[in-house]
Amino acid sequence: MRHHQHNRGFNFIKPPVEFNKNTDMALLKYCLGAVLYMPGTRNIVDKILAGNSPASAIVMCFEDAICEENLAAAENNVFNHLNVIAAALNNGSVQNDDLPLIFVRVRSCAQMKDYIERMTPEQARILAGFVFPKFDSCNGTVYLNELRQANARFGTVLYGMPILEGWLIAHTETRGRELLKLSNLMRDFSDLILNIRVGATDFSAIFGVRRGINYSIYDIVTVRDCISDILNTFTRSDEGYVLSAPVWEYFLADKQENLDHLLKQDIHRSLLQRSSIVNDAIDGLLREVILDKANGFVGKTIIHPSHLKYVNAMQSVTQEEYEDAMQILDTSGGVVKSAKANKMNEINPHRSWAQKIAQRAKAYGVIEDERSYLRLILG
Repeated sequence: MRHHQHNRGFNFIKPPVEFNKNTDMALLKYCLGAVLYMPGTRNIVDKILAGNSPASAIVMCFEDAICEENLAAAENNVFNHLNVIAAALNNGSVQNDDLPLIFVRVRSCAQMKDYIERMTPEQARILAGFVFPKFDSCNGTVYLNELRQANARFGTVLYGMPILEGWLIAHTETRGRELLKLSNLMRDFSDLILNIRVGATDFSAIFGVRRGINYSIYDIVTVRDCISDILNTFTRSDEGYVLSAPVWEYFLADKQENLDHLLKQDIHRSLLQRSSIVNDAIDGLLREVILDKANGFVGKTIIHPSHLKYVNAMQSVTQEEYEDAMQILDTSGGVVKSAKANKMNEINPHRSWAQKIAQRAKAYGVIEDERSYLRLILG
């Protein structure tokens, strides 16, 4: 897989790299980008085999996206997908780099255990891993031990992606203690945790709120506080985790016609000044992604394919960011003037930032400047 396949003719300063399930974890955890969630009953295997996967990373959901009575059908559907893809790999009609990262969001620890017991080594070879809903200090060890045992059983890497979204984090009186427990718990399994995801919809439900189309999740103060403390706990430079931002719930189709004039705009300035870019739903998404990136998130949960190109384009690195990062990584210490001569690059304090920029540049490519975001999006 490679990001930005909707715009194959785009002229990158540095193009994004190919990746697959077996890519080194240090890079792969930055490659997830816009992760598309869909019901486990959805049939997309033909699109995958035809090279038209709806996303580079997909989650087939056994939990909230389906009714309990449809669980068996969803499980069998995903097994069938894995079987068909495994057969296509074996006969050479597809290659590993053609395949999206495929995860399943399980319903519970017990359901995950049962699913793994029914899985074959051939199916495990295709699957990228499991998403753990409502992950907390009570169920976390069970989930991660099952994951560790599955890796040993199948002799292939299966990653875990915990979703932090429960009341123990939402409530102020339990949040600090719970996050510390989770940090200690996950440290022993950090080699298997590809990504930590944040479930802001569940947090919103706990407080009986929902952000409107003209607000970002950072405007909802109770949810913002949860996000802030999660970031504080898990984005510290010594932890090494990559966190994915919460889902944007609104989608309206964008129309390609009459958008050429947008290519001359500074997208950040326009969005932050609330000038219209595409429509309320897409502008809100883009505005929230800017805030996601500013706060340390990489990528985002999405529930509609139309969001893919917007989220992934915004993960790209500008040439100025890339030059600053390379300068920092290539300098042993002290303070230097940036290549653009417009800022201070302080080597030791900025090194962690630079390392993350370097990985994002590999995963999403380097573009000329902020005006290039829209060129990359619109194709």
